[in-house]
Amino acid sequence: MRTVRLYRRLLGAHFRSLLEYEADFLILAAATVLIQVVNIVFLSALFAKVPVINGWTFWSVLTMFGAVALAEGVGSLFFDGMWSLAWQINRGELDYCLVRPYPVVLQSSSAQIGINGLSNIVTGGLMIGAGLAHSDIEWTPWLAVLGVLLLISSVVIKVAINLATNSACFWLSSPSPMFAFALHQVGDLARFPLSIYPFALKAVLGLVLPFAFVSFFPIAYLLDTGSSPWVGLLTPLAAAWCAVVAAFIFKRGLRRYESAGN
Repeated sequence: MRTVRLYRRLLGAHFRSLLEYEADFLILAAATVLIQVVNIVFLSALFAKVPVINGWTFWSVLTMFGAVALAEGVGSLFFDGMWSLAWQINRGELDYCLVRPYPVVLQSSSAQIGINGLSNIVTGGLMIGAGLAHSDIEWTPWLAVLGVLLLISSVVIKVAINLATNSACFWLSSPSPMFAFALHQVGDLARFPLSIYPFALKAVLGLVLPFAFVSFFPIAYLLDTGSSPWVGLLTPLAAAWCAVVAAFIFKRGLRRYESAGN
């Protein structure tokens, strides 16, 4: 609880500093909403010409878009500091984290707050709600609880992938997280059904970088769509695996960290 309380206070300090510039806050929030509106317009134009893609309708794909947006929003709002890890390593600022009685990974993760994440959480939640509302799901208390668990697991997977890819900066000398950003862009492919991609890309998105568990597999289970919707039940296991691997990579990278001389 002490760790959670400290993490909340660190994020709160960054949040208050961002609110000092209200115009910047509003512009960034509006820009994030505009991006999601463009995504919806794109989907509407696409499905106006192609009503169904491999069994997936507009509303089911919109739910996938919402799941990705929600996961990215949580990552940006609460763990945006991961994207500054390369800079912290290059500048030697990680030295300060090493001497504080607080987990280094949490200090790094709370170094920044992405206010655009708040807009992504709201818009992503609305897209998920709209998509599920237009789906033919017979909700039960058990299915509702399972749906929440799958959603939380998908967020954990996204955050874990961000941590693992940004931890590659321990082995790279660049102050920019270009490697992590490139793999983050690959994650955008998870907005669409995995079944439309060739086998090699399915393997990458389903096993190597399991972005498919952020959206495709859990949504396929809830909507009972696709050839093997039961795979969505493995999402919590995938989340646990990704978290363990990400923590391992970060710890191994931290062992080889060399101070920049501060």
